Parts: sequence; C-alpha cells; structure tokens
Amino acid sequence: MTTSELTLPRGTGTERRGRRRVMGAGKQLHAGPVTYVVLTVFALVSLAPLVWTVIAASRTDRRLAETPPPLWFGGNLFKNLQSAWDEAGLGSAMVNSVIVAGTITISTVLFATMAGFAFAKLRFRFSNLLLLLTIGTMMIPPQLAVVPLYLWMSDLGWSNQLQTVILPSLVTAFGTFFMRQYLVQALPSELVEAARVDGASSLRIVWHVVFPAARPAMAVLGLLTFVFAWNDFLWPIIALTQQNPTVQVALNSLGTGYVPDQSVIMAGALLGTLPLLVAFLLFGKQIVGGIMQGAIKG
Repeated sequence: MTTSELTLPRGTGTERRGRRRVMGAGKQLHAGPVTYVVLTVFALVSLAPLVWTVIAASRTDRRLAETPPPLWFGGNLFKNLQSAWDEAGLGSAMVNSVIVAGTITISTVLFATMAGFAFAKLRFRFSNLLLLLTIGTMMIPPQLAVVPLYLWMSDLGWSNQLQTVILPSLVTAFGTFFMRQYLVQALPSELVEAARVDGASSLRIVWHVVFPAARPAMAVLGLLTFVFAWNDFLWPIIALTQQNPTVQVALNSLGTGYVPDQSVIMAGALLGTLPLLVAFLLFGKQIVGGIMQGAIKG
C-alpha cells in the first residue's frame, strides 16, 4: 500500500467540532452595517450636548435669544472663555477642584479596595451584617445628611475650607461594594492562602496580591469617583464660598445678575468640562484595556 493510499482517522464529530472552534477562535469578528449605523446614532446623540455647548459659547447672548437658534460655530469662543475665566475666578477654582477631586479619588480607590478585599476574602464576625449596613447607607438620600454634616464641620472650625468637602467623601459605600463584587471573582482564594503560607503580612498581601488583581476595577472606580467629585455641587455650594470655591461653585457666580449672559455661562461650563475630557482622553484607553484584560482573565 502506498503512502497516498493511507488515510488518517477523521475522529469523532465532537473532536471535529472542537477543532473548528479552536480554528475559529483566532478569527476577528466584523460588525455589520446595522451595527455601525446604531453606534453612529448613539455617538451623535451623546456628543450633541457638548457640541451645543461649544456652539453657544462661540456666539453672543443676543444671537442665542433669536429664533431659530444657531446651529454652527461663531467667532466669539475665545472672548467668552476669557470673560468666564475672569468673572468666575476659575484659576484658583481649578486648583481647588484638582485638590478635592484628586484626594477623594485616591482615598476612595485605596480604602474601597481594601474594604472590598476584606468583605470578599476574609472571614470575620458579623461580616455579612456589616456589608448589609454598608449597602444600606446607599439608600439614604444625601440631602438628609446636609444639616448635621454642616453643624459637625462648623464645630470643627472648618467652614469654607477644602477639608470640609474632602472628609465626607474619603470612601464610599458604592466603591466598597463595587470592589467587593469584582474581587470575589477576580482574586482566587488559593492565591491569598498561598501568600499567607509564605509568611506575607496582611498589608503585603494587599500591596502585592490584591492591588495587581484589582487594577482594572480600581481604574474604573477611580474615573467614576473623579467625575463625581469634580461635578459635585450640592455640598460644596453649602460648605464653601466664592472666596475659596471649587469649579462648580465658581461657575454658579456666572448665573447671577439682572440679565445673565448665556454665552458666557456656556463658556464657563465648557471650561469646567475640559479637565474631564482631557482625563478621559489620557486614561480612557488604559481603563478600557484594563477592563478587557480583567474580563479575559476571568
């Protein structure tokens, strides 16, 4: 019998299907035209408020009051941006917002990750009860805490100081629950036990085991926390004044006066949004990549 007459066993149907799945695993999926149309519509709808803000900021207040409203950019953008910057004193307000949002973001990510690890992998008395109490605080409207929180900060002598805004937000129940849910699946208990067998302390386990495993979720939580802290208005407008404001408190001064200039107000809103856009452009790719990496490992 010659070599050409030899036949190799074809295998069972299950094996052939398994080989086809393995061969198809490396193929790249392509979206159809309907997918592109739907994504384009969602992108346009999402960008519409930002585009309108730029259009309004580049026009005059008189033109914005006309009918129909302008649908294209004007030539007063930089003039209105300069007016909003000077009238609201956004220089010092930007620095204050960076300090407040940055501190809140770092502390929330660190504390929420450690607390989430404790609830996810450590065994201690009343852990389930404490987790329920933590989640239960999310059901309390934040408006109910304004008066006692203001009285507490006044007793500490922190009126109109940045720590008044920072201290109540150093850690959040949402961040703790978010990190706990992620670490339950992303961090194997065997890895923690192996580190303990090797003699690692709790802090060393957190630093060398928990933080690397939780990096994708920490990035997402950090971005969400920074956006929330930067845009927070209710508590800062109560705790701070125009002498020591955050960006949102400073922008509130643009709406005062007998006839507020809508174009200048929109220019101020654009200035207050730019840091968030820059942060997303700089770190958005890393955050999305971290999420995908965590999903593949899971």
